Amino acid sequence: MRVEPHRVSPWFLLLLAITAAGAVLAVIGTPYALAEGSSVLLTTGIVLLVLGGWAVSLCLHEFGHAFTAYRAGDYSVRASGYLTLDIRRYTDIGLSFVLPIVILLVGGIPLPGGAVLINHAAIRSRAAQSLVSLAGPATNLVLGGLLTAAVAFVSMPIGLAVGLACLAFIQVIAFVLNILPVPGLDGFGVIEPFLSYSARRTAARVRPWAPLVLLLLIIAVPGVSSLFLRVGAVVYGAVGGDVSLAFAGYSELLFWR
Repeated sequence: MRVEPHRVSPWFLLLLAITAAGAVLAVIGTPYALAEGSSVLLTTGIVLLVLGGWAVSLCLHEFGHAFTAYRAGDYSVRASGYLTLDIRRYTDIGLSFVLPIVILLVGGIPLPGGAVLINHAAIRSRAAQSLVSLAGPATNLVLGGLLTAAVAFVSMPIGLAVGLACLAFIQVIAFVLNILPVPGLDGFGVIEPFLSYSARRTAARVRPWAPLVLLLLIIAVPGVSSLFLRVGAVVYGAVGGDVSLAFAGYSELLFWR
């Protein structure tokens, strides 16, 4: 299916529909869960809501990079389809979409997903290049804040609140992880334009495997993943999030544990 560079991709709309379907199931399953103590319907709804919402946020994260780059002078991102929110455009579908979902399901840590190819030579200034990198994690933080506010101020069934709180918490963790100053992550991209040539050259050498090392640390070293969760909980609580609701959502998302 061909998508015009300026139109929203139907694949993104499908992800939104899956997320909405999960929200509806969470609402419908809430009374059954309250009456019976557990509900397959509620758990299914929360899983679809969180995974679908996370996939939507991956698209919005990369769109943030692309849109900021476009406004800063890199018009190639439009021709590449990055402004359509089509998740297939953000590099390899397996590494950019499937792997982050699997890691989220197994370990509860939202790894960075896709990536857009930016023509940095077309960006007008170092500050603009920094903003391009910052736009992605900032999108996650804004999404986390909006979801947190919705849970706090909008009356809703407890099942939906649990799912949205979990999704909001995941956005905050994604922000914390992405903002790390590690070559290959957005946090390093924020400071890279202001580093010396030698520092940038050294970073270029380690960029391909530095995120992989971080992934191995999170997966294989005891305590590292829990450290990210604790830091994320502090940040989430600082923006007004209900950590107990978020952890209840995690219990439903990782229901097989």
